[in-house]
Amino acid sequence: MSDKVSMARIFTNGIIRENPLLILMIGLCSALAVTTEVINGIGMGLSMTFVLLMSELVISTFRKLIPNSIRIPVFIIVIAAFTTVIDYVLKAYFPDLSKAMGVFIPLIVVNCIIMGRVESFSSKQSPHHVIPDALGMGLGYTWVLVGIAAVRELLGNGTILGFEVFSNYTPILFFTLPPGGFFVFALFISINLAFKNIKRGQEGTVCDTCPAPGCQGCGLGARQAAHTPNVATEAAVKNPVSTAGSASEGGTP
Repeated sequence: MSDKVSMARIFTNGIIRENPLLILMIGLCSALAVTTEVINGIGMGLSMTFVLLMSELVISTFRKLIPNSIRIPVFIIVIAAFTTVIDYVLKAYFPDLSKAMGVFIPLIVVNCIIMGRVESFSSKQSPHHVIPDALGMGLGYTWVLVGIAAVRELLGNGTILGFEVFSNYTPILFFTLPPGGFFVFALFISINLAFKNIKRGQEGTVCDTCPAPGCQGCGLGARQAAHTPNVATEAAVKNPVSTAGSASEGGTP
């Protein structure tokens, strides 16, 4: 049961808590470049997920056989192999999509998301743990791409997946340009932070590390209570004579 819970947590980490774009903020170059249309976001997200999943599986399976001194070159070769596979598949079966995404498919080889997960996770974990990690990270990356692309395509072209949504709509060219991508991405980050603050306020926590409300889980609540000023004590320190007199008067029958 605990193993299932841990695997579920690993999977949801990439989608929400450790989302590569909204939280870790890595792989932004390709994310902002290809999100002018929803179909590009879907294609890029699925391509990244495929390369991430296969690379993590291979490296996790052979992690004990890879010498530590040459692990980075080996990782790059494995990632490059699966990137080449997905690049040729797109060129053969989805030429328009491949042309639209251009050089950013081959650049998956040097994407920080894949290299980071391979180095920090799959090279140290067993294969049955890297599957939920790769799928969670890939899905987290994909849904943010699709969300940004949907906003940019809708406002920049008045369409979704090429289908007209608004009639007599005047497209806003700003959203089809790179500044529009940065603007929409900043909007997504702001919304994510707002939801985190609302959730944190509902739970009564004051920091990200607390597993329990009121910071009792990490002991911060106790430390804060220990440093909370005592009004009576402060008064005694500032005016000991007056305080002592008041006490004696109160005790006199």
